[in-house]
Amino acid sequence: MASPASVRKVSAASLFVSEPNPTLFGNPKNERKASWTNGNWLKSRFHFSFAEYRNPYNANFGVLRVMNDDLVQPKRGFGMHGHSNMEIVTYIISGNLTHKDSMGTAETLGRHSVQYMTAGSGVMHSEHNHAEDEALRFIQMWIVPRARGLKPEYGSLPGRAPQRDRWTPLVTDSDSAEPEAPIRIHADAHISVAVVDTSVPLELAAGRQAYLLLAEGGATLAPGNGPLVCTAADARLRQHDAAELRGPLSLRVAADDATTGAHVLLVEMADDGSSRFDMSSDSD
Repeated sequence: MASPASVRKVSAASLFVSEPNPTLFGNPKNERKASWTNGNWLKSRFHFSFAEYRNPYNANFGVLRVMNDDLVQPKRGFGMHGHSNMEIVTYIISGNLTHKDSMGTAETLGRHSVQYMTAGSGVMHSEHNHAEDEALRFIQMWIVPRARGLKPEYGSLPGRAPQRDRWTPLVTDSDSAEPEAPIRIHADAHISVAVVDTSVPLELAAGRQAYLLLAEGGATLAPGNGPLVCTAADARLRQHDAAELRGPLSLRVAADDATTGAHVLLVEMADDGSSRFDMSSDSD
């Protein structure tokens, strides 16, 4: 039975913030530099149970298993490490990410770029910010594939500024007939981004759910063709806030300030009824 239509805000204050020891990932000790935007080499906001944040009541939202919002300081990064049986999609907010892997890939990608991996039967990779004085921020998502043991794959989409006030499809299901998204993964998940100056429509069908991240700026969820099924407080999103959405919904994502605008990321998938708000504690 499908869940009723809803909008539920996940505030930035409710996210687990991780700032691990730099030596755990092959980094030298932290440095005091004017170019650093954080005292620790990494500041990572976990939307779901991950690493030292262990919460079985907040393990996923549908097939979306991980969403980490990572801020990596200059000359730091993640040394070679392994993954398997996940579709991994990384969207770069700012700075430049250098990726290397056991399939022979080596490349650097900038703002608005996307990289994706089918980890499948197993892959090793590293991620670094080699810049001298610019922080790197990226969103990494792990999506549960429909099959295990797939052949590892890697691909990327170099950064290009999205059209304003329109959704730009980035990722879709490899089994989908939709041709517009350039990246295809082995899961029922569709990822889009929008840079909003005024507003952008957001339609979600019955039986579908979506996780919306406010990556930059500020926005308000306003009614589209129907009533808004949330409180005024849940409708206001600021940087690092997110929202669980359940269809059928007709909304508009409206930028709070036309000068600064809003940068939003949407992951849409089948509704499986999962929600952090069903847990007995640690809810927003």
